Order: sequence, then C-alpha cells, then structure tokens
Amino acid sequence: MTSTNPDLLVFSPKGIYCPPADVYIDPWKPVSRALITHAHSDHARSGHGEYVCTPLTAAVLKHRLGKKIRISELPFGQKLNVDGVQFSFHPAGHIPGSAQVRVAYRGEIWVVTGDYKLEPDPISEPFESVRCHTLITESTFGLPVYQWARSESVIAEIHQWWRDCQDEGRLAVLAAYSLGKAQRLLSELDPGQGPLFTHETIEPVNALFRAAGLALPSTTTVNASHQQTDLKGALLIAPPAVLNSDWLQRMGPVSDAMASGWMALRGTRRQRTSERGFALSDHADWPGLLNAVRESGAQRVLVTHGFAAPFARYLREIGLDARDVETRFQGEPQPEDTTNTVDQINPV
Repeated sequence: MTSTNPDLLVFSPKGIYCPPADVYIDPWKPVSRALITHAHSDHARSGHGEYVCTPLTAAVLKHRLGKKIRISELPFGQKLNVDGVQFSFHPAGHIPGSAQVRVAYRGEIWVVTGDYKLEPDPISEPFESVRCHTLITESTFGLPVYQWARSESVIAEIHQWWRDCQDEGRLAVLAAYSLGKAQRLLSELDPGQGPLFTHETIEPVNALFRAAGLALPSTTTVNASHQQTDLKGALLIAPPAVLNSDWLQRMGPVSDAMASGWMALRGTRRQRTSERGFALSDHADWPGLLNAVRESGAQRVLVTHGFAAPFARYLREIGLDARDVETRFQGEPQPEDTTNTVDQINPV
C-alpha cells in the first residue's frame, strides 16, 4: 500500500502527533490528549490531560499514576472518531493489554506498533497484523543475530536450572521486569515444581491481571519475615535492579538468572553479574520484525528505538521507503541499563 499523505502523523518535540485530530500517541511530554499503546513508562508518562488506552492498560496506569488521572477506555477494534480521523486499537502481543494504533483519515491508513511481538504467550492478546500505507515500527532487536528459540524450550531450560538449584539447596532468583515479563513467566512455569515467590513490585500487577481474568498461579510476596526454610525449593521472580543487592543476599544461598532477549548473545551473558541468562523477550526478533512489516503491506516504514538505522537500511535494500526516526522510547532495557529501569522509576 502506497502512502499519499506523508504528514498524517509527525514526530514533534512532544512525541508522535496527529495534526488533523490534535492527538498524540505515546508522547514523552505532557499533552492534552494521549493515546497510549501500553503502560511501560517509556510509552506512558505522567502529566497528560487525558489518557486513551485499552481497559487493562487503564487499570495498570491507575495503579502507576494514581486513580485521579483522566482515562478513557477504548477496547480492541472499537473506533474513536476525532475531527474526521478514525483511531482504533489492535493487539500488539507485547504484554497483556498492549496495543497498536491504527489511524485512518481520508483513505490514508497509518499504524503505530508501539512495542510488539509475534510469538504468542498464554496471557497476552495475540499480535494482529493490520494493513496500512505507513508503518511506524520499533526495532529493539532489529539485527539478524536476534532470532528467538521457541518459548517452550526456554521455559524447559529455566525448569532445569530451577531443579539444579533445588538439588544444591539454593534459592532460584529469576530477574524479570515487573510489568509483563514477570507475569508471562508465571503463566508458563510449572507451580508443581516448587513454591513461587515474587518481589513486592510484582505482586500488585499480578493482582490486576488476575482481576482481569488472566490465569496466573498462586504466588507469595517475599518479605523480611520469611526465613530461609520458607524459601527452600522455591523460585523467586524479582526486578533486575535487585541483583547483587543487600536485600537479595539476606535470602541465603541463591543462584540468580535473568530472562531477557539480550541474553541471546553469549558475550552479553558474560557481561552480566547473574549466573545464568535465558533469552526470553516480549519484543519481536529479526524474523518477527520482517514478518510484521511484510504483512502490513506498507510501502513506507518509519523505524524507531533499537537498531533503527541498520533495520531501516535493510528495508531500503529490499525496496521499501524506510528511514529511522529518533524517539525517547527505550524498548527492552539493555543489561547495563537495569539500574535505571521502569522497575525503579515506577512501582511496576
């Protein structure tokens, strides 16, 4: 599909802006009206006059930013018309409630993906391919070296590591981001193998997801009253910021690991202070990015955060009108950035 209106969405100092509707998508500075793809803090910031998002994202935003914020819920597929521009949300597959934004105006269709992945998981709404003239896509893992193994095989590796920890009398501590990744892991792990504990930043999100009807196993929030005997044979999911902390050392003998797409590279795993790394990401890998672009039918592609320049260059080589655009979106923080993740900036 060939674009006829190159200015339906523009990259302004405040974020992605739709001039005909005076609406922003995931803006990084305060605006009067913001369409939000998902509740990670690099896409959903404080200070907006009105937030428009899916119902589950609305629940998380109220937890993060306070119940007094003004939110309008827009379920997947439902249309919102603003001054002749038609907006709708479509599943992004990134985390539960995450959305792509379809923008239609005078025969022109744009799609803003937000963060996304094509591989299904037990709790996230499956990614929906949306046809458009212009696609704005992330490229967090936009290099050919990033190609994920099937989730089942990664979870099997985690289970084996957990069994090894149990045999050695160590607490298995798995670092994962508090919103999305932690709940995906819980949904795929076998609670029959041992007790599941979570850090205090993770359990409120678990409660929100359970209230929305998502199937998560029973978990216990670890706290100062727990003794080492309480944690025997257990697996603890905690945000990356706790690795090597005094808080973690008080748990007794531990073996720590990290679940992140960055763990796909051996060199990155060696740089980490955690003992193990499991390549499990909530972002599309190289084949996923290419499939998303291909299935959209877009002839014009704007590439944001991640390996934007090399991914855009490759798209040009295969005949698309593509360029990289600088934004303030972060994607999945790289391992060296885990001391400044959304887990510390926000409660989730």
